[in-house]
Amino acid sequence: MSKSINQVILLGNLTRDPELRTTPSGQSVCSFSIAVNRSWQGQDGQMQEAVDYFDINAWGKLGELVNQYLAKGRKCLIMGRLSQRSWEQDGQKRSKVEVVANDVTFLDSPGGGAGMTGDTPSGSASKRGKKDDVVIEDIDDKPIDLSEIPF
Repeated sequence: MSKSINQVILLGNLTRDPELRTTPSGQSVCSFSIAVNRSWQGQDGQMQEAVDYFDINAWGKLGELVNQYLAKGRKCLIMGRLSQRSWEQDGQKRSKVEVVANDVTFLDSPGGGAGMTGDTPSGSASKRGKKDDVVIEDIDDKPIDLSEIPF
């Protein structure tokens, strides 16, 4: 019997701020979407460009971290799997394919992403607060100031 593989790797920029929700059972889920640019050479020899958009769901602690550290315009690498869900709405069958993230790598600093101005994401500072003023604690309980990290 052969195994099946369902794995996807995407590198792109967030198209909107992440949205964190909690299920009735208490599980956290963060929804966001990314834009992935691609280019190719057309038959006429001219470079063509297009953008693909993907909806992502990150569950549990991963989702909480995504919500805390990512914002619109930030670049990230997503590794996960495709998931299709179906439902009925107004008598019509609907379906959607989404990416369920297993790992999210933050690839730029809070002030260095596309669509950023200064230290905060454009348009989201007033509703979400500054994300780069966060201090995390590592295993040795020594605080780490994120502003000292060189990326």
